[in-house]
Amino acid sequence: MATGKLQTLDRGIEALLLVAEASGGLTVGDLATRLGLHRAVTYRIVATLADRGMVRRGVDGRIVLGARAYLLGAHTVDSIRTMALPVLEDLAERAAATAFLSMAEGEECVVVLTAEPRDVAITIHYRVGRRHPITRGAAGIAILAARPETDADSQDVRSARSLGYSITRDQLHRGAVGVSSALLLTGVGFARQEFSVGVVAFEDLDLDVVAPAVADAAQTLSKTITSPTL
Repeated sequence: MATGKLQTLDRGIEALLLVAEASGGLTVGDLATRLGLHRAVTYRIVATLADRGMVRRGVDGRIVLGARAYLLGAHTVDSIRTMALPVLEDLAERAAATAFLSMAEGEECVVVLTAEPRDVAITIHYRVGRRHPITRGAAGIAILAARPETDADSQDVRSARSLGYSITRDQLHRGAVGVSSALLLTGVGFARQEFSVGVVAFEDLDLDVVAPAVADAAQTLSKTITSPTL
């Protein structure tokens, strides 16, 4: 029994590593072949990992890393959180507002990292791991705007696609204003993951200053992650 449990654990870890290494995600068939397992067994492994938030199915059905996989790797040198932290800290200071990194997971948006400005009396505290519908809030709308255009797109999504950033008011917090911009990670290990960078404050932000700062932070982080020197 002990040996069986260790074998199952080993297969689950190997599956997770294979998914992490595949920039375009994997189908169940791909994964079964690489693991040398029957598809039915692979389905069960994937289902278990998905239940724990370690993997998820992308919009095309391919298996990619889930939000908890990134949270698990929060302290590794090459994790996206490590790369994002200085960018968020700089953005928080420039905007004098809470900055955050979010990622899409199914129909939700998950906060994976935050930074708060120094010497600002009142800020919105965002808890890492907090979830909200992807269709509400600046972070999710920015991610939706980075996807191909569809007839179902809301006016907020259309506006964000045109501007390069989203602006929302009162959608997640009464009196809160949020600004977010999506990361563009095509061609790297994170390519099938969808992230956005943003800020949120209780009072009106100086959008003439904050919106370009958010867009610049998203571009900076995208370049940092896609840099071949990393």
